[in-house]
Amino acid sequence: MKSVKLAGLLVTALFVLSACAELQQFVEQSGIGGGELPLSEAEVVSGLKDALEVGAARAAGTASAQGGYLDNQLLFIAFPQEARRVENTLRDLGFGGLVDDFVTTLNRSAEEAARSAAPVFRQAVQQMTIQDGFEILRGPDNAATEYFRRTTTAELHNLFRPVIAQALDNTLATRYWNDIVQQYNRIPFVQPVTTDLTAYTTQRATDGLFLLLEQEEKAIRQDPVKRTTDILRRVFGHSSLQAAS
Repeated sequence: MKSVKLAGLLVTALFVLSACAELQQFVEQSGIGGGELPLSEAEVVSGLKDALEVGAARAAGTASAQGGYLDNQLLFIAFPQEARRVENTLRDLGFGGLVDDFVTTLNRSAEEAARSAAPVFRQAVQQMTIQDGFEILRGPDNAATEYFRRTTTAELHNLFRPVIAQALDNTLATRYWNDIVQQYNRIPFVQPVTTDLTAYTTQRATDGLFLLLEQEEKAIRQDPVKRTTDILRRVFGHSSLQAAS
């Protein structure tokens, strides 16, 4: 009888120990008590796509807002560097207001063009491969931005250029831009100015957009508060992936 009771106690003890072991395994895998649930490739890519869409949407929204370029010192589109002589000459002749209006037009046209950026970025996210995702995750703080730069620059230029050209053509300052430059270039001994305003503004507009993207990407990588979804928090907060990055 004692041996039967002892056997029963041993079986009960083994059951309890087994249950405790399974519970511990569950706790470790679920993240309770400091454990981490292993991330699948699908979850990692999903998290990265979330991050890219969040950052891209914020960047496009900031750039296309009123003053997105004009009131941002980092994005502000100034008078073309190679045409500063024209700017100085016009200001000396009392046309400073015209120059200011002209510069405002450059920035407003960039803000208007940036409204078309979000769908382009969204498409680039949808086309991202698993390999792209892991390269971005383990890359430098601007790896996602560089991915966007590679995959969207040409399309952004094609979208931005006609919008910017139309905006520039609709202003008094730019209507006379070619005439101003031609007159300036006739001055003896001056270095001719050959600035393509539309190309210049398009390039500056896209450069500014990528700068905003880079800022958003760094924030998501470094600031937990910016990880606005659960999958974002899990991917960018996962210790094994942080160690690999």
